[in-house]
Amino acid sequence: MSYIPHTEQERQEMLARIGVARIEELFSAIPEKFRFPRLNLPAPITEMEAMWELGALADVNADVNHHACFLGAGAYNHYIPSLIDHLIRRGEFFTAYTPYQPEVSQGTLQAIFEFQSMMSALTGMDISTASHYDGATAFAEAALMAMAITQRHKVIVMRSVHPHYRAVLRTYTQFNPKVHLVESDYAGIDELLDEDTACVCVQHPNFFGQLEEFALDESGAAFAERIHAAGALFVVATNPIALGLFKPPSAYGADVVVGEGQPLGIPLSFGGPYLGFFCTRREFMRRIPGRIVGETVDREGRRGYVLTLKTREQDIRREKATSNICTNQGLMALVACIYLSVMGKSGLRQVAYLCHQKAHYAADRISKLSGWRVWNQQPFFHEFVVACPLPVREVNNYLLDEHDIIGGYDLGQDYPELENHMLLCCTETNTREEIDALVDALAALE
Repeated sequence: MSYIPHTEQERQEMLARIGVARIEELFSAIPEKFRFPRLNLPAPITEMEAMWELGALADVNADVNHHACFLGAGAYNHYIPSLIDHLIRRGEFFTAYTPYQPEVSQGTLQAIFEFQSMMSALTGMDISTASHYDGATAFAEAALMAMAITQRHKVIVMRSVHPHYRAVLRTYTQFNPKVHLVESDYAGIDELLDEDTACVCVQHPNFFGQLEEFALDESGAAFAERIHAAGALFVVATNPIALGLFKPPSAYGADVVVGEGQPLGIPLSFGGPYLGFFCTRREFMRRIPGRIVGETVDREGRRGYVLTLKTREQDIRREKATSNICTNQGLMALVACIYLSVMGKSGLRQVAYLCHQKAHYAADRISKLSGWRVWNQQPFFHEFVVACPLPVREVNNYLLDEHDIIGGYDLGQDYPELENHMLLCCTETNTREEIDALVDALAALE
């Protein structure tokens, strides 16, 4: 227990024990001009006045509730059913911590179990974890698991995978001299496959919103077969909303399916907290990172839920752990679980269909503008690339300042060869009037 001195004598005795005469000596390492600064605070105001001032400051923000938003690139502005907020505000759900004691955690464990079941059904895979911190960490963990399973150290990643996912993978592996990360386009992967390849990592739809060739026809199975013939695993990052419209990764031979669960009812929230999902084949279930909730029965035959297939080594014996994931995004997993339950199969399909149709309407209109070129050589889902006649920063500043429109993602930040290229996104929340206003605004810049 900590001890707090109450009298001056006690304080002096404590200072003497640690070898200082005055408490100010404890701060001697801090330059004198920075010690004990005087805060220039405004005069006090009432709570009501404070709320007025905070509200005025909040209204200055360019948020998606007051502006049309066409920015995606991994975090998407989808409609969130009001039921979600009402349910997750229940006090018993306000934790992301792993519920180790099943006897007092049956509700939380069941919710996580249902989340796992839904993600397995959505991706077509056998088993799902209880969740990861975000899509990028799930992607990196998939590569680590593949290396552990195959005992190989070469990871091939397509350049069309989200730049942040690739950056997190580099962060995870940068201090392991054995790991060899290789980035490639789709056509060059076969030449890179060799006896040291642990996995091939792709994204579908990819970062540019395009549908990759391997998922469009029978060549997908052949692509996976070539990867498996080399003794490697096939890792696919995907958008869960797209799975409401397109076939799941299991249909084209994926061994591990990961992605960002933010589109499943989780607000943008300035970048988090979000939710990573991780699904794989049954044969790998003892090697997967994170948590798994299983269904069982107690001594009296009643159904119950427990953490399974994992030991506390995951937390207390780090050298034997399968990963550094030792908790779960429980509250975010609950959000995704409620969202999928409320939407159902038809609702999820309708959302995906609206996203697809609105993006194609926007792309078709923009493609008719002189000076603007849309990438339409490949099919795309709800994001598409536009080559701009001006720097993307100038375009976005103009859209925001003059039209209250949040523009697209500047691809030149991550792909130098794509300078003046913008990634635009449409979701079910974008009205036709908003899309037409975007097109008219761009037309004024011709």
